[in-house]
Amino acid sequence: MSWFESLVLGLVQGLTEFLPVSSSAHLRLTAAFSGWKDPGAAFTAITQIGTEAAVLIYFRKDIGRIISAWFRSLFDKTMRRNHDAQMGWLVIVGSIPIGVLGVTLKDQIEGPFRDLRITATMLIVVGVVIGVADRLAARDETGGRHRAPKQRKALENLGVKDGLIFGLCQACALIPGVSRSGATISGGLFMGYKREAAARYSFLLAIPAVLASGLFEVKDSVGSGDVDWGPTLFATVIAFASGYAVIAWFMKWISNKSFMPFVWYRVALGIVIIALVAAGALSPTRRNRRADGAGAPPPAVSDISRAPAGADLNEPSPTCPRTPPKRPWPADSMAARGTNGLMRTGASPSPRLLPPGSRVGHMPSGLARPRTRPRSAVTNPIRSA
Repeated sequence: MSWFESLVLGLVQGLTEFLPVSSSAHLRLTAAFSGWKDPGAAFTAITQIGTEAAVLIYFRKDIGRIISAWFRSLFDKTMRRNHDAQMGWLVIVGSIPIGVLGVTLKDQIEGPFRDLRITATMLIVVGVVIGVADRLAARDETGGRHRAPKQRKALENLGVKDGLIFGLCQACALIPGVSRSGATISGGLFMGYKREAAARYSFLLAIPAVLASGLFEVKDSVGSGDVDWGPTLFATVIAFASGYAVIAWFMKWISNKSFMPFVWYRVALGIVIIALVAAGALSPTRRNRRADGAGAPPPAVSDISRAPAGADLNEPSPTCPRTPPKRPWPADSMAARGTNGLMRTGASPSPRLLPPGSRVGHMPSGLARPRTRPRSAVTNPIRSA
């Protein structure tokens, strides 16, 4: 990965992580449209550490208060009714689904789930879900001609059941195209929470999951050669700076604005991706080729002698995928040679003809007749005399 690629991908990560448009999908699409290699799930997880560092700084007062109250509740029973202490437990409970599914589906997340056809489908489907949730929230907030506005829930109303539902919505973001913030915020709107409350809990809920995922990828990538550490760390810093600016803007936006611009953007982008993939202009399953060769297509074998013993040279195989097809003998050469002697014997021509230069009853040139007796036993006595 070049430094320019890391700059662009870091900006994309920071600008899209907290918006309901899916940062992992945009990283995948940016690489595909630019002709770069797929940065991979490891790059996405590590750069998300930068965006979560922005969350830690922006919500530092809330996080400090929650951690302090949670630790005190471990030893003081009276603190267990404190809202901040309960919020600490609810963040832990909501992180369970994505932790379990993230470990269970690790191979799928790094492989099949990064198919652009799945990404495009998720962009459209989840975009429609966000639009419906936004309409329901707007109807409750403004009321109607014959209906009074409905009071929606605040974070003080959050319980274990709702925390688990938030967590399941967040786990859906393991699939590129879903969007962590889009899934959790729309889930909160469906459950009747205010926009600000759903967004705030969504950002707090992402902290343990994203940090754990990033550190897990760091541990697996150290010494493996799968990650270009210089450009990746540079992209992480860029993601932190741009992510902090996006958080400050987005928290003001959702207080009185609709999610519909993001909905139309998601649907339009998904349709464009599907059209490009269908036209063959975009490869849906382009993967990063690692240093150990994993994920790369099998090498072409131009020398037939390298094919394994006993292999059918007319059938492709993983070790010999490109083999020359059977060559039919030209009809004019058959006619010039009397169809290899078939017409001279009165036999009708057959589609299974012998190679040029051979006659019926004779072995083709280059092939030896099998010997049934030693050479001395078939010596012509007249010639030997």
